[in-house]
Amino acid sequence: MTKTIVNLWTSLIAGEVEEVLGTYADHPFQQAFSIPDLRQELIAYVLSHTPGSYVVLEDVEEVPLNACRLQLSTEEKQLLKAWIHEGIRCIFDRHSETITKYIPEMDDPGLAPSHWFG
Repeated sequence: MTKTIVNLWTSLIAGEVEEVLGTYADHPFQQAFSIPDLRQELIAYVLSHTPGSYVVLEDVEEVPLNACRLQLSTEEKQLLKAWIHEGIRCIFDRHSETITKYIPEMDDPGLAPSHWFG
């Protein structure tokens, strides 16, 4: 049987990223971080600022929900969210050209052709 080492923070951070991104505007932040590479980069950014907590699992492709036994204090949770916010800003700034290429500016609805002709 193959054994795999799994960092329990990964699934915890992925959930927190989802929650924090929900507080940001859909355009451009949620759209930008719906790009899998940027989402993974954000998770990796936050992981690099957290301690590791690992388990060894046998023949598992996903971490079972009951395997994630990390309990964070309120202070630890706030610090984690702060790292997520910082990661969003950092990655968004670093990839701003790519983001604007894939996610065009939103059109002003007041300039739609239907308004031009009454």
